[in-house]
Amino acid sequence: MRNTPTHPALKGGLLALLAAALFGLSTPMVQSLGQGVGAFTTAALLYAGAAVVAWVLRRPAAQEAKIQQQDWPRLLAMAGTGAVIGPVALAWGLQHTSGSSASLMLTLEALFTAVLAWRWYGETLDKRVVLAVLLLFAGGVILVIEQSALGQIQLWGLLAVMLATLAWGVDNTLSRGVADRDPGQVVLVKAALGAFCTLSLAVLFKEPLPLATQAMGLLAVGATGYGLSLRFYLLAQRTLGAARTGSVFAFAPFIGAMGASYT
Repeated sequence: MRNTPTHPALKGGLLALLAAALFGLSTPMVQSLGQGVGAFTTAALLYAGAAVVAWVLRRPAAQEAKIQQQDWPRLLAMAGTGAVIGPVALAWGLQHTSGSSASLMLTLEALFTAVLAWRWYGETLDKRVVLAVLLLFAGGVILVIEQSALGQIQLWGLLAVMLATLAWGVDNTLSRGVADRDPGQVVLVKAALGAFCTLSLAVLFKEPLPLATQAMGLLAVGATGYGLSLRFYLLAQRTLGAARTGSVFAFAPFIGAMGASYT
């Protein structure tokens, strides 16, 4: 019997692509399900769903490295940027711009991730990656110019989505430092903190309660598009690093744009 060699880079690429597909499809679904729902409430439901799936898929301590005390400052920063600022900005932006434009703007997440990984960890950016980063930046500028011509509301919505990409770029880069930890624990801690903070803000600002169908739908989207997606993203980072994982994850916005055209 011939043994099939393993290819860690290929496995990491497939995991990153799967994470991208799940997250990309979540964007038009959040826009559809989140109509009339407050931004804080939407974010709370998304990350509550992510926390549930992380709890269900947690693994025995003997199989994965546990979170250490020194990881908590990083996890708190990840929760603040990736589970509070990112989803709230995206939810608000999706209510004030088109789904296809918002999905395409999300390509900037890969740009911010690559640049921050280069600056913080010294990851290599070859000529092809630099060219891709420049093209992503040019595409973002074109989208901003296009939306500004459609009106002030559309522009502010798109800028909110851009803020979400910056927040998630910081989150992605920070997550490199805990990529070797149990992904179930990392997702659970980040999602639980994010859900608690955004739920508290929703109560503080007296956002209305969503319909039961909306709440269940956003919980399901959070479980797959945020919980499972982040789990696969962390596993991909183990072999690819932050910059390369981010470059594969850049497919997510195009998947989202295609999904938006069918909703």
